[in-house]
Amino acid sequence: MRTLLAGAALAAALVLPLAVHPGSAGASEDIPDQYPASLLYSKPVEVIPHVWSAIGATAPPTYENAGHNNNLSFIVTGDGVVVVNGGGCYGLAKALHDEIKTITDQPVKLVINENGQGHAMLGNSYWAERGVAILAHEEAAAEFEERGYDILDRMQQINKERAEGTTVVGPTETFEDERIIEMGDFRIEVLNLGPAHSPGDIVVWLPEQKLVISGDVAFHERMLPIFEETDTAGWVETWTEAFEPLGAVYVIPGHGHPTNMAQVRRYTYDYLVHLRGEIREHIDNGGTLTDAYYVDQSAYEHLDTFEQLATRNAGRVFEQMEWE
Repeated sequence: MRTLLAGAALAAALVLPLAVHPGSAGASEDIPDQYPASLLYSKPVEVIPHVWSAIGATAPPTYENAGHNNNLSFIVTGDGVVVVNGGGCYGLAKALHDEIKTITDQPVKLVINENGQGHAMLGNSYWAERGVAILAHEEAAAEFEERGYDILDRMQQINKERAEGTTVVGPTETFEDERIIEMGDFRIEVLNLGPAHSPGDIVVWLPEQKLVISGDVAFHERMLPIFEETDTAGWVETWTEAFEPLGAVYVIPGHGHPTNMAQVRRYTYDYLVHLRGEIREHIDNGGTLTDAYYVDQSAYEHLDTFEQLATRNAGRVFEQMEWE
C-alpha cells in the first residue's frame, strides 16, 4: 500500500526523534522485496509535495532486490522531472521511469548521480538511451570510468538475467563544487560539500523546501559501510562544517526511510565519532589490528547490515587512524 506523507503531516512525523525506527516502518533486511509487481524494491512515495522516493532495501544487493538497496528519488518540478540516481541496472531505471509516468506526463530532463558507485550509475545506460542529460561530480565520473566494468561484472553476477541491457555509461556533464538548477517551481542545488563516504559524493538541496537528498553522506536504519577510500575524518568534518549547517528539516538519506536530521546524525555522524573514538583508545593502549575488530559497537547492533559490516568497518578505521 502506498504511503503518502506530505506537508504538515510529514513535518509532524519527522520532528519525533524515533518516528522512523528500524522495524517500525517496515525497514528490514529480512524482507527480500516489498513491491513484487516491479523490479523496484518498493513503490515510490511522495515525501513532500512533488518530491518522491522509491526506498531501497536496507540490505546488501541481492537478486531478490535487484540491487535496489539505495533510494531512487525524483522531483516533479512543473517543467520536467529531475531524477536523483541512475539506478543499479538498466531494468531498475526503467522500472522507476514507469512509475514516474504514472504520476506525471512531464518528461525526465535530468538525472543526477549521487556518486560513482554502481547503484548510482549503472542505470545510466537506460537514461542515456533516451537522451536524458546525466550529471555527476567530476571525482565520481573518474571513479566510475576507472572501475565501471568491474562494478558491472559484480552486478551481473548478482542480478543474472535482471542485468540485461546494462552497460557502462558515465555522466554527460560534470561539475566541481556546485551546480544550480532552476527548473519549474524548484531551485535545486547540487553540492559537493567535501569528503564523505566515497569519491564525488554530492547532496541535492532544495532550499525553499528545506529538504536534502543526501546521497551517501547520510545513512538511516542500516549500518554505513566504510570502504578503503572512505575518509572518515573528512566525513566528520564535512558533516559539522557543511552538511548539518544546511538546516534541512527533511532528509531523504542514501539508505533508509526519509526522516529528520537528528536521526541521520544518530546513525551517521554519531556512529563515525563513536567508532573513531573506540579505535583511538585502542591504538593509544597499544592495541593491534587483530583486536581492533572487536571494539565495542554494541550501541548499533540493532541496525541492518551490522553483522556484515561492523568488524570490517573497525578494521578499516584502525588502518586509517594508525597513521593519522
